[in-house]
Amino acid sequence: MAALVLLIALLLWGLAGWMQRRTGLPRARVRYDDASEGRVPERPLVSHTYKLTGRPDYLLEHRGRVIPVEVKPRRQAEEPYASDLMQLAAYCLLVEETYGQRPPYGILRYARKSWEIPFDNTLRQSLLKTLELMAQAEQMATVKRSHNHAPQCAACSQRANCDQRLA
Repeated sequence: MAALVLLIALLLWGLAGWMQRRTGLPRARVRYDDASEGRVPERPLVSHTYKLTGRPDYLLEHRGRVIPVEVKPRRQAEEPYASDLMQLAAYCLLVEETYGQRPPYGILRYARKSWEIPFDNTLRQSLLKTLELMAQAEQMATVKRSHNHAPQCAACSQRANCDQRLA
């Protein structure tokens, strides 16, 4: 009987390890969870310096560093979308501002693939330039649409106010 219990325990342990590896995420302590159903939403991370607020899906504590994770469960792309990279970079900047330590990378998870995206100076500067352009656009009377992709319009928070929308 003890052998059967031990066998079942080993099978469950192996299954848990296999499932964890399939997520593409490192073994780490979950420090923040804004993605699980039924949970009270976490408080957003805020940077007054950069006038930026956001809620990453997860913050993992891995080897003493806080790592933001953004999950796009329906995305099927083979490479990360530029907008998703900027969103993840924003979370990295928010982690840096909130915890006083720059994360070495963030994790972007699509339906079948994960990427560790280094939060290096190039990505950080690209984000800061994007934030600057967004601030400038907010001051303009009209902003021209920057794409020809109807699904992007359909998901846009400014859709109702836009006279250039495609959807």
